[in-house]
Amino acid sequence: MKVKKRNGEEEVFSVEKIHKVVMWGTEGINGVSFSDIEMNANLSLYDGISSEEIHQILIKSANDLISTSSPNYQYVAARLLNMHLRKDVWGCGEHPTSFLVFLQRNVDNGIYDPCILEKWDDQQVEDLGNHISHDRDDLFTYSGLQQLIDKYLVKNRSTGFIYETPQFAYMCIAMCLFSTIEEVKSAYDCYSTFKINLPTPIMAGVRTNIRQFASCVLVDIDDNLDAIFSSLHAVGKYTARRAGIGLNIGRMRPINSPIRGGEVIHTGVIPYLKNFESAVKSTSQNGLRGGSATVHIPFWHFEIEDVMVLKNNAGTDDNRVRKLDYSIQFSKLFYDRLIANEDITLFSPHEAQGLYEVFGDNEKFEELYLKYENSRSLKFRKKIPARKLAEIFARERLETGRIYSMNLDTANEHGSWNVPVYMSNLCQEIIHPTIPIKSIDDEDGEIGICILSALNLLEMSNDKDIENACRMAVRTLESIIDYQDYPVLAGENFTKRRRSLGIGITNLAGFLAKNKLKYQDPDTLKLVHETMERIQWNLISASCELAEELGPCEKFNETKYSDGLLPIDWYKKSVDELVKPKYNMDWEGLRKRVKEHGLRHSTLSAIMPCESSSVIQNSTNGIEPVRNLLTHKKAKNGILKQLVPNYHMRKNYYSLAWEMTDNKAIMNIASVIQKFVDMSMSTNLYYNYSHYEDGNIPLSVLIKDQIYGYKYGLKNFYYANTPDGDGETEKDMNCESGACAI
Repeated sequence: MKVKKRNGEEEVFSVEKIHKVVMWGTEGINGVSFSDIEMNANLSLYDGISSEEIHQILIKSANDLISTSSPNYQYVAARLLNMHLRKDVWGCGEHPTSFLVFLQRNVDNGIYDPCILEKWDDQQVEDLGNHISHDRDDLFTYSGLQQLIDKYLVKNRSTGFIYETPQFAYMCIAMCLFSTIEEVKSAYDCYSTFKINLPTPIMAGVRTNIRQFASCVLVDIDDNLDAIFSSLHAVGKYTARRAGIGLNIGRMRPINSPIRGGEVIHTGVIPYLKNFESAVKSTSQNGLRGGSATVHIPFWHFEIEDVMVLKNNAGTDDNRVRKLDYSIQFSKLFYDRLIANEDITLFSPHEAQGLYEVFGDNEKFEELYLKYENSRSLKFRKKIPARKLAEIFARERLETGRIYSMNLDTANEHGSWNVPVYMSNLCQEIIHPTIPIKSIDDEDGEIGICILSALNLLEMSNDKDIENACRMAVRTLESIIDYQDYPVLAGENFTKRRRSLGIGITNLAGFLAKNKLKYQDPDTLKLVHETMERIQWNLISASCELAEELGPCEKFNETKYSDGLLPIDWYKKSVDELVKPKYNMDWEGLRKRVKEHGLRHSTLSAIMPCESSSVIQNSTNGIEPVRNLLTHKKAKNGILKQLVPNYHMRKNYYSLAWEMTDNKAIMNIASVIQKFVDMSMSTNLYYNYSHYEDGNIPLSVLIKDQIYGYKYGLKNFYYANTPDGDGETEKDMNCESGACAI
């Protein structure tokens, strides 16, 4: 019987070659058996079978054997998959090609950015190539490596041909972003050992010719046609370059409003939302998927009741815009009236002039809101019970999972900006000041840009690790700002004037399990407080260091940092009820440095979803509790099995989301984290039908969670998760666009 090799040649089938491959795949890995893999493969051999097909069967066999009783097969399957990848890219499975030859080939073929070879001479490339540790490929689990291959390694999306292996990719990213050999090596070491979690746009894009690495953009829309359609143009440009979209329609007038003195009647916000829906879904994100957007709207907008139900299956096509997500903006006035069981009044922004501009300032907002409530001249005014609106919100949030919330007053009062902010992004972790654009080339407008990363807590062994990772994460994103291109001038204006970064954390569940703590444990909040204090202190310190070298950002004066304030000053003091404000870092010394030198960046931290990249690093997702110890994730090439980190040693210390009877533990942790984070968080909540009588989740539970989160300073809520669907199997990514799911 003949086997067809990758080069097209045929050779006689050899069972010894299969033994050799499988034994290599299992060597040094405990709790696995090469014979079990061979038997499980159940090879159906035929004359002319390809060696590639045999290899794929062996990989699948090892993957099928992954279980809670035999977790280490995930490393066997990864090793076999890695051999397959190396043969495709290198032409062999054991020895990599020359790094210089590899780079030259990919630059000559237009795959890589030519800057890689323009920045570095042959000797430097050889030095960096020698620093690469291909053995670090063994850190990947099967699900992680498969995810990397499917989504992040540079490939021809038409043919499927892959141009690189993981360690080459990590080194090329570092070479594009840094200018000294020492910095490149340090960056590579952080990336390849999973200390720093790189977001989708950076991981997939840096080293290619597409120089746009923003995860999300925030587009604020003014109430006129030029602004609306210029914003639509900007959305299309950024979606095509891998970014998720935040849209703010809080300024737009409602249906039947007069235009040009009544000559024209306004169609309302919904027809325009359909345009934005089409824009984000018709524009491909690097050939992987259509984009996604979250629409932000204030609770007092005249069309709020109609907008909140757009995602639901009820109704007709005319009153559905299902492929957008929605974030409802609340403030103290709403919660006060909800608790008092009073009415709220809905307005049109074009009539209630200036109301949206002061929405984030409770005192000014309430004064103007009451003025308009008492005015008889407004035609677009409607009273409804605050509880009715809260119940619509809760019902839609429970049924769709994709109605979010933003506490706009909290976002303004307890963050780094001292200028008004009006919106958040797709995934609810970014808070930026924005200025609507009048045209696609508007020099005065500002589109908020999110440049993201995260620190993998489980890979931080000591304080020095945290310090180094914070410094490298800040310098990585600082380099991105000047390295990337800007398809819209308003995005460039924002980024280069404000230089805002969003560095978060991931693998919190794994970190707590390592410390033998569950989400509900009393000592958990103390550990989280200590850890986040150290991280934010080091992020600020790293930015201050860059300000000493390069100067502060142009609009540093529009931050609370410029007033000498720090996160320990501006957080919502109710958090002190959860954990004592005891500090270990030298905040006064840091304050002195910031006053003297300023900061290079307006913001430094945000907690974003890490759904996709957490799989790559075999980490738990962001700050989320795990849903199962063994998770089955739907992916492009089938089901990926992922076990929690260090399953054998720590399985009893993991908190399972669906076993938690309420969300208080999650919200308490999030509130303590938010104390130090200068932007916001993608905070997800979990609702299990089995914890409630007759399997019905009362809407009051969701409403109480909203009030509780507001009390303790949470700025945003993201998904409301329920155990619907197909049991243990989860979608590959919560964040549909993949833009924010770093």
